[in-house]
Amino acid sequence: MAKIVFQDRELEIDSQRGAGTQLLEQNPRYRKETLALKINGQMRDISDYLHPADGDRPVIEVVDFDSAEGRGVFWHTSSHIMAQAVTRLFPGVKLAIGPSIEEGFYYDLDLDRSLNEEDLSRIEGEMKRISDSGLPVERYETNIDEALAVYRKEENPYKVELLEALKEKGASNVSFYRQGDFFDLCRGPHLPFTSAVKNFKLLKVAGAYWRGDERNKMLQRIYGIAFPKKAQLEEYVQLIEEARKRDHRVLGRDMKLFITEPESAGAGLVLYQPYGAAMKNALETFLKEEHRRRGYQMVSTPHIYNANLWKMSGHYSFYHDNMYFFNIDEEEYAVKPMNCPGHVLIYGSQLHSYKELPIKFFELGTVYRHEKSGVMHGLLRVRGFTQDDAHIFCLPSQLKDEIKKVMDLADYLMKLFNFEYKLEISTRPEKFIGEIATWDLATQALKDALDEMQLPYEINEGDGAFYGPKIDLKVKDALKRTWQCSTIQVDFNFPERFSLSYIDEKGEKQKPIMVHRAIVGSLERFIGVLIEHLNGRFPFWLAPVQARVLTIAERHNEYAHKIYEELFRAGYRVEEDLRQEKVNYKIREAQVMRVPFMVILGDEEVENHTLTLRDRDGENIKGLSIENLLERCASLRL
Repeated sequence: MAKIVFQDRELEIDSQRGAGTQLLEQNPRYRKETLALKINGQMRDISDYLHPADGDRPVIEVVDFDSAEGRGVFWHTSSHIMAQAVTRLFPGVKLAIGPSIEEGFYYDLDLDRSLNEEDLSRIEGEMKRISDSGLPVERYETNIDEALAVYRKEENPYKVELLEALKEKGASNVSFYRQGDFFDLCRGPHLPFTSAVKNFKLLKVAGAYWRGDERNKMLQRIYGIAFPKKAQLEEYVQLIEEARKRDHRVLGRDMKLFITEPESAGAGLVLYQPYGAAMKNALETFLKEEHRRRGYQMVSTPHIYNANLWKMSGHYSFYHDNMYFFNIDEEEYAVKPMNCPGHVLIYGSQLHSYKELPIKFFELGTVYRHEKSGVMHGLLRVRGFTQDDAHIFCLPSQLKDEIKKVMDLADYLMKLFNFEYKLEISTRPEKFIGEIATWDLATQALKDALDEMQLPYEINEGDGAFYGPKIDLKVKDALKRTWQCSTIQVDFNFPERFSLSYIDEKGEKQKPIMVHRAIVGSLERFIGVLIEHLNGRFPFWLAPVQARVLTIAERHNEYAHKIYEELFRAGYRVEEDLRQEKVNYKIREAQVMRVPFMVILGDEEVENHTLTLRDRDGENIKGLSIENLLERCASLRL
């Protein structure tokens, strides 16, 4: 017998049987929801035995679908079921990789024909048969050379490449998972039976280069989703349909916000039309003013720098493949992928006293990064984008309070757009620079700041940047999708590389702590997310056209123009529609554009010097004066 700790209780189990199996027998209320175990913090199969390395009293936790780890186990098993179905339907297919992802799963396949919607339906049908058969999913280990021999015989170059890489790193054994006649190289863990995955849907087929390298062969990637409950799947499918309707590329076209012209302008480069530029300018103006109020100083830096600067910063070696280089007068230059080196140069251009700190530089800086052509997607993945970039240079004693101030700004902005969000603190990775004591101080400052603000967070162990820990803010939109937005990064690297300093109270030079932060991140990406989140219905202060004056007949045009001029002089983005079209046609066009206010004028309004106000939800208010309208508009300004 062996002792384990579960929910702070000590239990006895038979060391010759699966730990999870016995745990769930003794605690049946967890049986239905449990997908895997954590033993001393490590993910394991439910059927796994205790190992000597687990110690005398291992701590065991159950993992369910509510956790990211549990969803990963569920979706990874779903990926194996899909791969098994594919191998049954398409003999000779070569499997590459099939992981769980943030939302669902995929498998990359090498197949001599293109898959279509009908094929996805057939694969789903075979997956259902595999699920209904309730096959046990069993882990086993084998010698890596034996595994190589199997895949070489099958002439599968992808698994061979993966195994050879593991062998080069010193692996002698590898793990597989088997379910019926199917087996796959896999670290696991997995669900114990295929019958646990009943509610699934295959979403699409896309092209994917092996290992994401466009020099490699193009494979076919099948994406899918699965849930423990049928209602969860039905809700997800409804959200997918809603997302299709809200596609920012379609709304961007219909609302005349932006275009992308890969053939002429280049892939991943955005051209804002007048309406889109008006909206983007309104967002930028708001961000500038909000940062000014919070003590940031506006700076402006060049789009290109000599390559020597990027060598000093480390980007030349670490980020070279994502940058654009060219020559001027036989010297190498690069277009900036980040704004930070420019802000560092500004700080370092003069001496600073500790009394001046914190110093906060803010810039709406446009940067360019060499994204692969296959991943371009409207505004969400581009090569040129503007960041609300800021860098804070502060004393160690100021770090916690500055983090709190950044989080206060982030919280304000996310609530302004009705985003829910969650926070992650990423800690010191295996390879890092700086002293452990400095890392501990910075990491504790991040934790203390969030604790004092009573903001819950998760710890992402070992996922910090090599130069410091960070806070990531992930927002959830109206369609329950998660997006990475704000990042707050503590940096020990740049102050060291660029010899940044301040004079302390003793007259000695000290290195400041540098904080990188972006709240909305890429404005392009944020606008794309915002279009879909709001279904193009921007708040009044951000709407490309805030009001449109519509006339019923030509005789109303003179009065309409007076109202237009009143709104224009008051600083609103207003248009007049004086065309000889039916007013209902004009209203429909304004609704497509999601114009917040439509000012409708006919004989009654002209005679009484009033107006009818129609909002984009279809509500009409008659008999308003122009003063009433201006007051209503003023109340919606930020």
